Amino acid sequence: QRCWAHKMRNVVNKVKKIDQKKVKAGAIKIYQASNRKEAIRNYWRWAKQWREIYPNAVKCIEKDLDELLSFLKFPRQHQVKIRTTNVIERVFREVRKRTRPMSTFNNKESCDRIIFALFHFMNEKWEDRPLREFTQNS
Repeated sequence: QRCWAHKMRNVVNKVKKIDQKKVKAGAIKIYQASNRKEAIRNYWRWAKQWREIYPNAVKCIEKDLDELLSFLKFPRQHQVKIRTTNVIERVFREVRKRTRPMSTFNNKESCDRIIFALFHFMNEKWEDRPLREFTQNS
């Protein structure tokens, strides 16, 4: 799985400011497709339009297209939540924020305890606010 939010930032950074909105609007149609076949069709349409002008932007998506579209294998109601990795990255940011000030650990077990405590905290926090799309009650 690749994150569309990060990929779009990378693509837009490879495009002149004047064309960024147009390039992004076309690329968004790729992941907004209702199925993989439509997404690939939208990709080729977008790539054909921009390949000559911004080959690096097109290559940026092309090289990871299969992984970028892996979220389409899941039910439609889950796709919006899993096409980006922001939820996962939030946990990693929290781990870095807590462990960096410590700079060193006595041993592997002390590091494991800190990381376990952070993941336990995040799990409890999310327990009160689950992603409705991933519960059996949805």
